[in-house]
Amino acid sequence: MLSIKLKSFEALTTQELYDILQLRSEVFVIEQDCVYQDIDGKDQKAWHVLGFKGDKLVAYTRIFKPGIYFEESSIGRVVVKKNERKHQYGNQIMVFSMEAIKTHFRESVIKISAQYYLKTFYTNLGFKAVGETYLEDGIPHIAMFHRF
Repeated sequence: MLSIKLKSFEALTTQELYDILQLRSEVFVIEQDCVYQDIDGKDQKAWHVLGFKGDKLVAYTRIFKPGIYFEESSIGRVVVKKNERKHQYGNQIMVFSMEAIKTHFRESVIKISAQYYLKTFYTNLGFKAVGETYLEDGIPHIAMFHRF
């Protein structure tokens, strides 16, 4: 079971920010072999969902109020350390993120830009695909919505 924390950008410690950027780089840049601008200027506007196993960051998302990333509230940079994926931490961090949007933002609609190969993962969490696939940073994506 993960220990999950929700923090604003300002509340992150320097070590937490370093661990977040390291995990995102490890998965999105190195594992997925995708050169893209991860540090995109949106972290300061996001709330950060950190999943710890002991004292190690192993799962992460960032969540947005409506109007910052999309017109709707949003979840992005969903990531789980490769050797920890067998523990269903992706489900845990996503459920927490969805509940945080519902509780803290008082929103009932979430839009995500999902990597297409993860469509089933998000569908199992209640998201529905809308529209055609598109390329984002050279990887096929699809827009998906969740309504509470």
